[in-house]
Amino acid sequence: MADHTENMKTVEAESRQSLEEMFAQLEDVIAEMEEDGISLEHSFDLYNKGMGLLKECSKSIDEVEKKVLILDEDGETHEF
Repeated sequence: MADHTENMKTVEAESRQSLEEMFAQLEDVIAEMEEDGISLEHSFDLYNKGMGLLKECSKSIDEVEKKVLILDEDGETHEF
């Protein structure tokens, strides 16, 4: 049981790190979109990049949620 819990923590940590990286990239995209003088074409490209990142973030969060287990009062685990 301890191995399973440790594996879940590792998966969650890896997902969290990549989520943090994706959020940082989203912040960069937003900052670039807020710059003065940005062309419509470049703005559209950044928008598409940001939407792709948001989809990846959502998918990553869904994967972590599926792996979360709840420990009940009898010490048994159940999926969240």
